[in-house]
Amino acid sequence: MGGSGGGEGIVAFDVTGKFRAAAGALELGELVKDGYFSLFESVGALEIMDPKMDSGCLAPGESLDEDYNVTRVLSPEEVIGIIDQLFCLEMAWYQGYPLSQTLLTNVYIDRMLEPEPMTLQDADFIRERDPKKQTDPMHVVLRAYCLGLVKCCWYINDRIKFEHYYEEEDFVTNTYHRSLLDSFDLDEINDELMAARRLVHSIRHRISDELAQALGFRLELRTAFLRAIELSVLRSNPESLSLPWTQMKAVWESIYQSRVLGQAVPEAFSTKIQRRLASTMPPRPIVKLSTEETYKHFKKLFVDGINVLNVLNYHDSQSLLNFVMTFQSQKPQPLVYIRTLLQSFLFKDMIILGKLSIRHVLDDDLSLVVLPASKLLDPANDLVEAPHHWRYALAHQMELFRQRAAQSYLDIFRAFCQNRCRIRRTLCHSIQDWETVQMDAEQIDQLLQHQIEEQPLVYPPTGDAEGSGGIGPTYSLPLSSWAYLYKLRLMEWIVQLGFELEIYAPDELGGMYWYLSELARSRARLVDRISFFIKHRAAVQQETSPSSAQEVAFAKSKQYLYQTSLDAAITWEMADALSNLYAAMGRLGLVVPPPRPYSTDEMRYDVRMKPFAAIGMPELPSWEVYRAATDRRQVETGRLLEDARLSLEQASRGLEVMERLSEKDSFSVGCFERWVGGVKGQIVAVDRAVGVVEVLKRRLRERGEGKKGGKELGLKVEIGKAVEGGHEWWVVPTVEEVDES
Repeated sequence: MGGSGGGEGIVAFDVTGKFRAAAGALELGELVKDGYFSLFESVGALEIMDPKMDSGCLAPGESLDEDYNVTRVLSPEEVIGIIDQLFCLEMAWYQGYPLSQTLLTNVYIDRMLEPEPMTLQDADFIRERDPKKQTDPMHVVLRAYCLGLVKCCWYINDRIKFEHYYEEEDFVTNTYHRSLLDSFDLDEINDELMAARRLVHSIRHRISDELAQALGFRLELRTAFLRAIELSVLRSNPESLSLPWTQMKAVWESIYQSRVLGQAVPEAFSTKIQRRLASTMPPRPIVKLSTEETYKHFKKLFVDGINVLNVLNYHDSQSLLNFVMTFQSQKPQPLVYIRTLLQSFLFKDMIILGKLSIRHVLDDDLSLVVLPASKLLDPANDLVEAPHHWRYALAHQMELFRQRAAQSYLDIFRAFCQNRCRIRRTLCHSIQDWETVQMDAEQIDQLLQHQIEEQPLVYPPTGDAEGSGGIGPTYSLPLSSWAYLYKLRLMEWIVQLGFELEIYAPDELGGMYWYLSELARSRARLVDRISFFIKHRAAVQQETSPSSAQEVAFAKSKQYLYQTSLDAAITWEMADALSNLYAAMGRLGLVVPPPRPYSTDEMRYDVRMKPFAAIGMPELPSWEVYRAATDRRQVETGRLLEDARLSLEQASRGLEVMERLSEKDSFSVGCFERWVGGVKGQIVAVDRAVGVVEVLKRRLRERGEGKKGGKELGLKVEIGKAVEGGHEWWVVPTVEEVDES
């Protein structure tokens, strides 16, 4: 570093000696922080000249900026190739990769957005065009497409930012200080797209009809996409809203078939653009999805876009819940944009589906589950203003309950709009809230039963139901029963999602299925209690000549409780079967726990049951009870397998009945096909489990209980995800008989 600098006015000084002297005065490990040297600069200095971290580190002979010439004339084939590559990058962005690794690596888009255009004419990758010179038609087409694409990105990014999502898990909204054309009106962008489509049509004789059609399809899809986004804010008339999605689905097939016409232009995409983005991220490679992957993902995006609109056709609260659950349980799960679209339909401006109040949906659910044709939900109560009138008291107490329960109720829908892992984590927090809702509801129930002069009934009538004790008369407690039912359902969903997400180790599956069975039994007992009081009210009402609306309300409630009771029975029978099956396999040495030197079975039990530890009812079983119930040491292995077979037989019968339910009776209006698919998946799981039980019983008869392990029994066992075509919540092991020779 000696001598004068070569540049004019620049003088270089050798500071090596001074630097070494200053550094030598420091103790080993001592850190000096200059007040004017920011943390950002400090970290940046550590990474200088590291090609993995320093975006300015250049290879020998490499230029700092991309050398691509955006003014060069493009052929139609090259424009198709660039647009098709943009499709791949767009889908990668939808899947959660940042813009810096996807669309902002395109040179044309970068030149269009930087510097920020003040007018739409400035939004061009060739700034200050010569007005006397005719613009290349392919430049016009590519510019119009890029304008539509960037505007789509702004709309989608804006929609996602204002909904409930997790950036570290779902989507990256960072735009790196690029405007994404947010200041320009959608009509202006549409005009550019339409002008480009007319231009392509006018020059089709010069470039061939085939190429003109291919370009036209791509512009048409972008126009339809913008139209679909624009209409989605309306939240009404789903048939009209679905038209652009249907159009995109049809056009996408033509685009995929014409992909062979494109010519790739890889130099039009560069990671060097990342150096100019406002980001603390080191350089990252471009995310490259294959054409086939992109085709599948876009096809599913358009199908999901059509299907999600069906949520706007409200029928009843349970059909709405089933719609959200079945829609979100698809494999693969809908993209985050579709999930936020669903959230917007459900919750925007706190108006459900754009037309219903929260009270309407909540009262609908209360009427369906516990209070059909009840005076507690009579709208006439709200019209009474006299404080001492019983109707005024009912309206006041019910409003207190709605205010307490509404948010917890809506949070169930909001939770199921997230990714699958986040759903489970959110539900683990929600059950604590539902515990409080149940306790608050009990207090309100006690006040209401005096207001309506409810007479207690002996439940169960015979006094011999399991766990009841038959102790004296009791009240119906509808509000707390409603809250308890949802709390139990949440607890079941948490356990079931644990199977789907492969949280439990193979040797833990039997125990968790036993606990699921206990939860399902608790739900069945609760539903039986609710049904008892509703049937009694219906009988009393029948004596006073009820209206047709009241009869419909009672019939609908009875059908829901029947369907729920059937579902609970299927769940406990299937869970019982798998619990016994895994217990038997553990005894036979087919499920061997791995060595765990730093934990015990009891410690792992505490971890698995941590979400339920604070719940008062149902009470969490102790470790001793749990171990005894899952080991069942007093029961022979053959008996365990026979019990599993009997439980599977009962589950199969229940599923046969469930499969025959209509769309209305199954409360799956708008999602019946997906609901039936779930039932059929459970039937497949039952059939596979029956096959496994039969194989184990046969080998046990042939070789006796003394034989242990797959080698001695001649069996090969695999435990992983749910069987193909089965259901994610029922993990059935795969057992193969192997030839010992």
